[in-house]
Amino acid sequence: MESLKMMPARIRIASILKKAIYSGEYKSGDELSLTGVAEQLGISRTPVREAFQTLEAEGLITLRMNKGAIVNAIDRKFVRDNFEMRILLESEAAARAAQRGMDTEALLSQLYLMRDHGLKEVDVASYIELNQEIHTAIWHAADNAKLLQYLMELWNGPSTGHSRPEQLLHYKNSTYEHISILHFIRDQKAEDARKAMVQHISRSMNNILKYYPE
Repeated sequence: MESLKMMPARIRIASILKKAIYSGEYKSGDELSLTGVAEQLGISRTPVREAFQTLEAEGLITLRMNKGAIVNAIDRKFVRDNFEMRILLESEAAARAAQRGMDTEALLSQLYLMRDHGLKEVDVASYIELNQEIHTAIWHAADNAKLLQYLMELWNGPSTGHSRPEQLLHYKNSTYEHISILHFIRDQKAEDARKAMVQHISRSMNNILKYYPE
């Protein structure tokens, strides 16, 4: 059974599609089939339809009556605007989590294991799940329902490059960054937690922006 704090299916699906659009895997004008995406992910059409509606509201796709969706053209400013909102809101969430107190022991134990294994053969699915668990735990610990809602809508998952070496480098850097963030939260160092989260998301933003011309 999933944790009560697990992201809704539509958010998780939207984050997968959002990452693919941001990184150029899906390009402007590409067609997204409701049935095709559902089959590819091994899920029903309903959460995919809900994810499509979320992405249309954000301006990433245009829905077509009974024909899926078309990927819209996006540029550096679009990507930067999205990540800057994440930076503002999620850094505040990290500071609030530190102020209010958050149990970080279980998450840190998983991160230590990942770090100590060297991250050379990291399981992508396990990393994505842990990454999601860390961020959502911080959002919940901030204890603000509207802040949680906005961060859910902005979520785009790990911002990695296309190649395996780029992915592994991102996983390694993120693991150390997550450990640092959680240490500051554990020690109730709110401003340090805020700054560490800013650096963490800023690096993710730069991973995506390198695919867009200046």
